[in-house]
Amino acid sequence: MSTDVLSDVLSAVRLTGSVFYDVSARSPWVAEAPPAAQIANEVTPGAQHAIEYHVVTSGSCWISLVDCGPFDPVRLNEGDIAVMPHGDPHALSSTQGMRAEPVPEIYRRPEDDNALPFMLHTGTEGPAETHLVCGFFSCDVRPFNPLLDSLPRFMRVGRNTSNAPGGLLDQFIRFATAETTSKRAGSQSILNKLSELMFVEVIRMHMDTLATDNTGWLAGLRDPLVGRVLALLHARPARAWTLEDLAAEAGASRSAMTERFSHLLGCAPIQYLTRWRMQIAARRLADRSAKIAAIAQDVGYESEAAFSRAFKKTVGQSPSEWRSRLS
Repeated sequence: MSTDVLSDVLSAVRLTGSVFYDVSARSPWVAEAPPAAQIANEVTPGAQHAIEYHVVTSGSCWISLVDCGPFDPVRLNEGDIAVMPHGDPHALSSTQGMRAEPVPEIYRRPEDDNALPFMLHTGTEGPAETHLVCGFFSCDVRPFNPLLDSLPRFMRVGRNTSNAPGGLLDQFIRFATAETTSKRAGSQSILNKLSELMFVEVIRMHMDTLATDNTGWLAGLRDPLVGRVLALLHARPARAWTLEDLAAEAGASRSAMTERFSHLLGCAPIQYLTRWRMQIAARRLADRSAKIAAIAQDVGYESEAAFSRAFKKTVGQSPSEWRSRLS
């Protein structure tokens, strides 16, 4: 059995990339982004959550999280990628400490995708010294997104970390620069897919930097024992798993497995399984042609009633109420 748990989660929470801005900046300049919760639906109609990212393709700038408690400004250089997984408001500027009034209206997605990416020019006095490709990922946060919960507020990777020339991130920057410059037919689709690949690589690089005493879903995924348990649960979520079954297949004692899993993920394996089943079910409920009874069976419940009780207990709404909210 070989299950790519990270890919499974990214698919289930419907991670989708959207590139919006091709930015040329002349000093002095500043641009400020509002909280993602204010613009998620503008970025992608119906999106629960928006993750913003910025790629410096030439020049440099400063980035600061604003109104979010202590955060020292970070200098971004050519080849750096900054990601705000939790959608914190932030400012990009030529000099640290600059602020501007956010303009939420500019995040409204045009009806014609051929209008993307937007070409933006900011600043007026000096020569164009900084170029950025900026965009978003939309994803679900409810009922269950274990990846998002395990990511920090701010992530930065680049050539001065482990993004060596010729690596995946370096290739993303080169391709993104070429596509935003040429704006050939299909550029938006290519940029969307490239950005999704970039995000996966950023997550993998972040996993590689986790300390041995880190906790959370990514730490569990990296842990040999807990990683095996997660792979089992994701490979066969409809199976009537018991702790004894999981421990036997993972090659550990029940107590050792449960203790390690709970320490890293903050919940017991069967609790995790229930939450994951609800995420699978929530995605299936978006298909109005899918019968609730069939969804119940697909995620491991013998009856629609048992599934509905579990769904309402976990999510706070019945499956039919959740489906109605999606319309």
